[in-house]
Amino acid sequence: MDQMIGGGGAGAGDGRFPLETWFWEMPVCTRWWTTATVLTSALVQCELVTPFQLFYSYRAVFVKSQYWRLLTTFLYFGPFSLDLLFHVYFLQRYSRLLEESAGRSPAHFSWLLMYAMAFLLLLSPLVSMPFLGHPLSSTLVYIWSRRNPDTRLSFLGLMVFSAPYLPWVLMAFSLILHGTVPKDEMMGVVIGHIWYFFTDVYPPLHGGSRPLDPPMWWRRIFEGRPREETTDGINNEIAVAGAPEVAPPEVR
Repeated sequence: MDQMIGGGGAGAGDGRFPLETWFWEMPVCTRWWTTATVLTSALVQCELVTPFQLFYSYRAVFVKSQYWRLLTTFLYFGPFSLDLLFHVYFLQRYSRLLEESAGRSPAHFSWLLMYAMAFLLLLSPLVSMPFLGHPLSSTLVYIWSRRNPDTRLSFLGLMVFSAPYLPWVLMAFSLILHGTVPKDEMMGVVIGHIWYFFTDVYPPLHGGSRPLDPPMWWRRIFEGRPREETTDGINNEIAVAGAPEVAPPEVR
């Protein structure tokens, strides 16, 4: 599959099955998003749930209180098929690359997912798009492509191009394959560009300000208290403990 588009990755030989190694080497957010996507399609395939129970609808969520749709709309890419395999590959590949580049803590990447999901939910009624997994995946593809302008990719072994052209190549491929304007790809490009601009272009021009970075309360969920705060607290406690006792003045 890596020969289809992009470069390849090597798995570690630690005695586990290749599929197991591939699964556990994925960062945590990508791992569970990929797992939930496959399981959701399996549940539909086994007729335990139907797609009508999974798509996002404002009335279903906020009038009928079916809040699970806020999540399942991002997990269902269709029944088991070659198309599903294609989507899962793109999802885990570019999600993994972005999450690994975000550092060891999942705080930044999970905040990116929350931003993109919220934006897509707001736009969904305007474009009549009930399932939002594909535009979410397209958002990640766009951000990765802009951050890796020198990477060369090959598509189906037929053409070679620079990474920033990847979203447009996928749009053209979708247009040829389905014969319709790829609104999901276009939504991903718009939302991804807003994130890319405010995290990669805007900060150097405005004194390092990063308006889309995760807030401190979100980072504490994943990282605990920042090390600086902990160190300062310990130093203060040591200073107080080591300070000489001051005798109270004598009363005459």
